[in-house]
Amino acid sequence: MSRRRTCSIALVAAALTFVGIGSVPGAGASPDHEQRPALDRTALRAADADAPQLRRKGRWLVDQHGRVVIVHGFNLVWKRAPYAPPDTAAGFTEADADWLAEHGFNGVRLGTLWAGITPESPGVGDPTYRDRWQRVMDLMAERGIWMQLDAHQDMWHETYGGEGVPDWAMIRPAPFNLLPPVNLPFPLGYWTPETSLVFDRFWANKHGLLDGWVEAWEVAAQWWRDQPYLMGYDLINEPWMGLEWAACLRAGCKASYTKELQPAYEKATRAIRAIDGENVVWWEPQQFSGGQKIPTYLEPMAGETGLGLSWHNYCQDVFLESQGIPGGNVENCWAFARNRNQHALKQAATMRAVPLMSEWGATDNVRAVEIDAAVADEHLMGWLHWAYKRWDDPTTADDAQGMFADDADLSTVKTEKIRRLVRTYPQAVAGVPTALSFDVRTGAFRFRYRPDRTITEPTEIFVSPLHYPDGYAVQVTGGTAEERPDGALDVRPTGVGAVTVTISAQ
Repeated sequence: MSRRRTCSIALVAAALTFVGIGSVPGAGASPDHEQRPALDRTALRAADADAPQLRRKGRWLVDQHGRVVIVHGFNLVWKRAPYAPPDTAAGFTEADADWLAEHGFNGVRLGTLWAGITPESPGVGDPTYRDRWQRVMDLMAERGIWMQLDAHQDMWHETYGGEGVPDWAMIRPAPFNLLPPVNLPFPLGYWTPETSLVFDRFWANKHGLLDGWVEAWEVAAQWWRDQPYLMGYDLINEPWMGLEWAACLRAGCKASYTKELQPAYEKATRAIRAIDGENVVWWEPQQFSGGQKIPTYLEPMAGETGLGLSWHNYCQDVFLESQGIPGGNVENCWAFARNRNQHALKQAATMRAVPLMSEWGATDNVRAVEIDAAVADEHLMGWLHWAYKRWDDPTTADDAQGMFADDADLSTVKTEKIRRLVRTYPQAVAGVPTALSFDVRTGAFRFRYRPDRTITEPTEIFVSPLHYPDGYAVQVTGGTAEERPDGALDVRPTGVGAVTVTISAQ
């Protein structure tokens, strides 16, 4: 989902509701489907108990060495059939993977859609779809880029102008099926009684659709449970709660969490855990919480210690300003972003989960990007920006999402936007992070952490290639820093106290 979509939803819905020290130099045929549960594992990569994957430890993601990993990256969601990017310049190639790594992006959210995983019938995986994404995953893993798998959906299905579910799951309810479907421009399709009723029927498992969604996740877990650099499964993008959406906008619709969202999430999580007992399972709150200061009501799951909170952050003022609507002021996004980050930390603690800001941005307003990234640093929050490329997105209210003027030409990168997103930051911390800041104008960086001396691997800091044209100076209190051949810094403690790293441009 894009920022403008989220804010459009909130605005339209509101209307409807009321009607060491040193200097460092500048650095074609039908696919052959496979039946579940007799999934042919011989075609998949061999299980590797030592494959790098992220796990939850308290509020943090940690790697195989026990280091806290802070993720900076992008969403890669191809919303049109076949629901995975092609191996073309406008899609995703080795050059794109190199670009991500060179600019310090160590995470991606991949749109592994239900419509692609089991396109023909419940529980029947499509190996062609698996292979399309496996090509991309291999490129990511070779570069050490962590991957969250996202069952992305927007407005359910192409019938309503959206995407996400397979054709067999598109069952129009009576009496609406007596007339042609209402296909409104995005995001208005969410408020048609038919679309909302379809979601209510999904949560109620009418026609076994909830079971079919769970079975798709079983297939995905079978495919990718051993995938190197996996950071887990995002169960559904921005869940729409159905006909009670007005209550969700006003007060967060606690009853919908209790009766619909929580049971569905627990059902899918149990199914995944029967196959994959380790990888993080990410839960998302209901859709309006990404653009409104409203509460969310996810609860812990008995016996489950590997949950993640996948949350979104879209400031309404950016949408208002972009549309020339009075009352918008991007500086208000400081307060909004802080509210949403703090709320995410509290919600994650309540449900015993690790939080990740898995969507934000979707704008060329570089001040808005600067604010959200700075507030994420304040809260030591990992993030995945929307989006890497526009990819002819059918469910968005604007074209200002991607990083390039031309998806097929990496040289058309939006320079001011990328300068806000490429940051000096700790990618892996041998201890507990306590403070982080980065000035996109000067390159000034400060990071503080409490070292864990039981971890033998160093703290790794990515140094921005955009902010130090004449080199930089590094100062470390309580430790030492060594530059690696790739330009990153390895930091090690010299004592038991806190370590502080500062970097300044020369």
